[in-house]
Amino acid sequence: MELDGQRKSDNVEDVRGRSGSGFGQGNFGRRGIRFPSGGGGRGLSLSTIIILALIYFGLRAMGIDVAQLLDDGSSGSSSYQQQSNASGAEQEMKVFVQRVLASTEDVWTDIFEAHGGQYDMPKLSLYSGQYPSACGTASSATGPFYCPGDRKVYLDTAFFTELSRRFKASGDFAQAYVIAHEVGHHVQNLTGVLPKFNQMRQTMTPAQANKMSVRVELQADCFAGIWGRKADDKGLLSAGDLQEALNAAQQIGDDALQKRAQGYVVPESFNHGTSAQRMKWFKRGFDQARMEACDTFSDPV
Repeated sequence: MELDGQRKSDNVEDVRGRSGSGFGQGNFGRRGIRFPSGGGGRGLSLSTIIILALIYFGLRAMGIDVAQLLDDGSSGSSSYQQQSNASGAEQEMKVFVQRVLASTEDVWTDIFEAHGGQYDMPKLSLYSGQYPSACGTASSATGPFYCPGDRKVYLDTAFFTELSRRFKASGDFAQAYVIAHEVGHHVQNLTGVLPKFNQMRQTMTPAQANKMSVRVELQADCFAGIWGRKADDKGLLSAGDLQEALNAAQQIGDDALQKRAQGYVVPESFNHGTSAQRMKWFKRGFDQARMEACDTFSDPV
């Protein structure tokens, strides 16, 4: 994708490195060694200092370097360089996500206005490990998802590495497709599709809910395709980008995932769509670039 110079969305929250354990308390804890304080927080008491000194000299007498125990590796030049590189990569990823999200904002704002409506932009939380959401704890195991409860997209960017290495779906447009798909769910939330589905599934059997879930997911793929076409019209796509997205859709189809994991497929358990279906609906959105073309609930999927 040609995103250099494109605007960055203000709706990205970078909470990587924070723990969800402090949610609701106004702050998040930090890892590290913390010494006890005496005298109501005025500093170390005399008795504490004596105890620490005895521990220090005792360890030294046993040949243990206390400085190495306290050093987490961040003080060395090599570790500093690694941290610097990681920080640079993390910043690049944030900028990429900000620009992709901004592109979806521009596209859907125009589409909603053309239909006489107003597009309320979602937030996107960049997290690592685990993070709380209104839909439960976000984790790397769940993958990227959209939560209608707080209207946020949750993305652990480690998924992009997994997408490339494990699922053989590399490329920046493949990553952008993942974001655009989750934004597609936000569009469904605004248009009433998700609220209606969540209401209907309460009276559905698991098999019925899975079938309806497939249609919901395929529509989000189609919406992602609409965004892709609009981005292409603005000159943001490079040669091979469309194929990257189609390859990603193929690699993360339910049948492909099940074959990779267990060697066989269980169609009644599909809830996102097969590889062929996901590719078909992304391509339909890309080719026709109209919301009306994404009626997965009436058309055969």
